[in-house]
Amino acid sequence: MAKVLMKGNEAIAEAAIRAGCLNYFAYPITPQSEVAEYLVKRLPEEGGVFLQGESEVAVGYMIFGAAGAGERVMTTSSSPGISLMSEAISYIAAAQCPAVFVNIVRGGPGLGGILPSQGDYFQATKGGGHGDYHLLVLAPDGVQEAVEMTMQAFTLAEKYRGPVMILGDGLIGQMMEPVEFPDNLKTEPSNKDDWATNGMDTRKSKKRNLVKSLFLDPTELNNNNLALKAKYDQMKREEIQFEAYNTDGDYKVLITSFGTMSRVCRTAIDLLKEEGIEVAMLRPKTVFPFPEQAVFDAATKKSCKSVISIEMNMGQMVEDVERCVKGQRPVEFYGECGGDIPSPEKIIEIIKKMI
Repeated sequence: MAKVLMKGNEAIAEAAIRAGCLNYFAYPITPQSEVAEYLVKRLPEEGGVFLQGESEVAVGYMIFGAAGAGERVMTTSSSPGISLMSEAISYIAAAQCPAVFVNIVRGGPGLGGILPSQGDYFQATKGGGHGDYHLLVLAPDGVQEAVEMTMQAFTLAEKYRGPVMILGDGLIGQMMEPVEFPDNLKTEPSNKDDWATNGMDTRKSKKRNLVKSLFLDPTELNNNNLALKAKYDQMKREEIQFEAYNTDGDYKVLITSFGTMSRVCRTAIDLLKEEGIEVAMLRPKTVFPFPEQAVFDAATKKSCKSVISIEMNMGQMVEDVERCVKGQRPVEFYGECGGDIPSPEKIIEIIKKMI
């Protein structure tokens, strides 16, 4: 398929349609409002449904309703908007319904700013709302990966019957890149007859399904949480994705980074290589489940003397990196937030000081 030049937000919107999602509910918030602007035109052309809620809180429960009925459904938002949806996301996880959430992250906390950030890493990977639950979280490094991960997200949400999040940032949402929409990533919705709500039909030939997140019996609640944990353990076995960059040879420093920031780090690594300085990078594509063993293996390679996590925040993924490295190597951190993205030259300066 020929590539087309598209803005990130619009490419994500088109990817959802190509993946078979015809239900989209949202509330506008910068820097991702173009998703809604695109889908308000495109969804009617495909026989789909677009509805702007009166708030992000309302949107969260619209998503819950559609997901509970077994429909492919998505919303997009940015940081404070995702915060307002967090209660509904917890309900969706507890009720074991598939849904896709896209967070085009902006600076925070509070209203913060509208420029790119990676400050929602904790929110995405540690749950976000109340209770014992996780999201499967995919972190693209550009528009093409955002397209592919959006298309994959619906299949993953249905496989695990739970919410999946695309963790992007304002730069991915706003920049334009050539993209293609792989036909092989379009799938048909999985069988929902065993779990999706089907109304009050009492015919003996039809099983009545009840979607709920309220479990007043302690044994029933515990069993539901055990079932959720079993799914998260399965994700850790089957869904980990990562990129290992320049890890084949000997290197003194290992960079860990994700999303847009990793692209800057990749350029810095290439420029350092031209100077004869070998540096590698381990980039998680899934930030939950996290590539724990891959990080440990790359960090403890004999030639590697230290690790640095480089992020567009004040140090969030670094905690997971430290946990994975298990004290075998010193782990440092460098980050900026507020919208300024560190340049390759800045990363090179930091690496040279470490060496």
